[in-house]
Amino acid sequence: MSVTAPLGFSAAGLTAGLKPSGTKDLSLVVNTGPDAAVAAVYTSNRCKANPVLWSQKASANGQARAVVLNSGGANCYTGDFGYETTTLTAQTTAEALTENGTDAAAEDVLVCSTGLIGVGGQDFRDSIVDNLPALVAAAEDSVEGGEHAAEAIMTTDTVAKTATREGSSGYTIGGMAKGAGMLAPGLATMLVVITTDAKVDQTVLDQTLRGGTSRSFDRLDTDGCMSTNDTVILMSSGAHEATVDTEEFTSLLREVCLDLMHQLHIDAEGAHHDIAITTQGAASEAEAVEVSRSVSRSALFKAAIFGQDPNWGRVVAQVGTTSATFDPTQIDVSINGVEVCRASGPYEHPEKVQFGREVDVVIDLHAGEHTATVWTSDLTHDYVEENSAYST
Repeated sequence: MSVTAPLGFSAAGLTAGLKPSGTKDLSLVVNTGPDAAVAAVYTSNRCKANPVLWSQKASANGQARAVVLNSGGANCYTGDFGYETTTLTAQTTAEALTENGTDAAAEDVLVCSTGLIGVGGQDFRDSIVDNLPALVAAAEDSVEGGEHAAEAIMTTDTVAKTATREGSSGYTIGGMAKGAGMLAPGLATMLVVITTDAKVDQTVLDQTLRGGTSRSFDRLDTDGCMSTNDTVILMSSGAHEATVDTEEFTSLLREVCLDLMHQLHIDAEGAHHDIAITTQGAASEAEAVEVSRSVSRSALFKAAIFGQDPNWGRVVAQVGTTSATFDPTQIDVSINGVEVCRASGPYEHPEKVQFGREVDVVIDLHAGEHTATVWTSDLTHDYVEENSAYST
C-alpha cells in the first residue's frame, strides 16, 4: 500500500495530460491525521527548480498537510511564471482540501515536479491546476490510492517503487519513490515521499530522515548527475496511539530508504549491471565514501564492467585521485569475491571473476576501521541511446 499503508493518509494519481504517453502524471498524498509533522531534504544543486524553492520555505516550520507531485515537466528555469505556477498549485490544492474536510493553507502543501528542465508554460500550468480539484476528490486511503500515486510520478522508470515496514507496537512506515536517471547524491536524490502513523516529534523526524538518506539515497550514484528537483519528504500523521521506540523507528526508516534506493538502483536507465563499491579499511567513513564515489563516477571503470572486464587498474587509478588516507603500495581490490589485486599489484587471475547482474567491488585501504558502500551502474549503449534522445 506504500504511502497509504499508515493510518491517516490518503493518496491519488490521475492523468492530467502532461505526458504524451497519456499515462498518470499528477499525484497527491494527503495527511488527514491529528498531527501534521514533516521533515524534508532537498537537492544541494545550486540550480533549484521552482517546486524545490517553494517547498523549502513551506516545510521550514515542520508542518505540512499534503504533497502534490507531477511528472512530465520539471518546472525548472521557467522564470517567475513557473514559481507562480507552483504557488497556484499549492493554493488550489489547499482550497480543495479544505472544501473536502481537511483544513489547509497554501503553506501546508509541498510541491514536487519531475521531467524535462524548461517545461512549465501555460499548458503545463493549466493541466495541473485544472485537475487539482478532481485529484483531491479522488484521494483515498486504499491500496489503489497508494498505487496510483506511485504510478503518477514515474518518468523513465519501468516500474512503480514502493516499500513498507511495521513497528513492533503496530505503527507503520510506507514510502514511494521515482527515479531512473540523474541519480547522484546531494542531501536527497530523486522524488521520494515517506509516511508514518507513528507519533514522532518533528525534530526526531528530521534527525532520522537525514540519517536515513545519508546512508541510502545519498550513496546511490548511477550516473554522477545531480538533479535540480530532488526531494525526499517524511510526513507523520500521529494517527497510531502506540508508543514508539526511537531506535527501532530509526532502524525501520533506514530500511525503507534502503529498500526504495535499491529499487531505484536496479531500474537505472540502460543498466546491465548493478554495482556495489565498498571501501573498507578507511581512516574515516567520509573517506570511505569519497573513495567509493570516485570509482563509481569513472567512465572507464563503468565501461569495463559493461564489458565484463575485471580491470582492477581502473579502480586503483581512481583511488589515487582522492584525498583519502592510504599507502599507494598497499591497496587490495576484489571483484565478485576474487582478489584480483593485492598490495597494489596483480594477485588472483582476472579470469576467475564471474559476472552476473550484480557486481561487488571491495577496496581495502588498510588505513583504518571504517567502511562505506556506494551503488552505481555500468555505462552501456542503452544508457547513451536513451539519454541522447531524451528531449527530442
